[in-house]
Amino acid sequence: MATIFYARVSTVDQNIEHQQAQAEAAGFKIDRVVADHGVSGVSTLFSERPNGKRLFDMLRGGDTLLVRWVDRLGRNYSDVRDTIQEFMRRGVVVRTVINGLTFDGATQDPMQQAVRDALIGFLAATAQANAEAIKEAQRGGIALAKAKDSETKYRGRKPSFSRTQFTAAWDMLNQDVGVASIAKATGLSRQSIYRIKDDPAGAELAMKSWGI
Repeated sequence: MATIFYARVSTVDQNIEHQQAQAEAAGFKIDRVVADHGVSGVSTLFSERPNGKRLFDMLRGGDTLLVRWVDRLGRNYSDVRDTIQEFMRRGVVVRTVINGLTFDGATQDPMQQAVRDALIGFLAATAQANAEAIKEAQRGGIALAKAKDSETKYRGRKPSFSRTQFTAAWDMLNQDVGVASIAKATGLSRQSIYRIKDDPAGAELAMKSWGI
């Protein structure tokens, strides 16, 4: 029985090694790492990704599919929900690094199945909602940059976070992860995390001003 860690990175700023290190630090033993690069979790279904598709052939009953969070499987509600359900039907256990969630098809109790499936649906919806929130913040930052083009020629203070750290912090904030836990996971100060939380559009604008 193997544990395969799946990572998806949609931009050059994101780092597979960081996702793997986070999983190993949480105590997971990984037998193999499979990743898709430059793939959007919104517009590309899991089964349409080169290595996402391969996992359906690689994983066998009793194996574990490990991901940092369900949004690595996708940021589309139906796709994430259907992907987890399909793996469970095949006897594959799906686990997440964040919060240590486990989804499998072992229980035959209808009430437990209902609770499990409801949680899967909620997390899938959250993944899509987070993606839409980030897009909205980006649109707001771009609009503000255009409206104040002359002002943004002076870039101001350089952000204390990278785009990878911003994305990770924003994702976890929307999952109600505590600021202290986010600081530990991302290496950011609490002040930086509160700045992202209070003004994501401003943070997006600052990163774009500095080419981050």
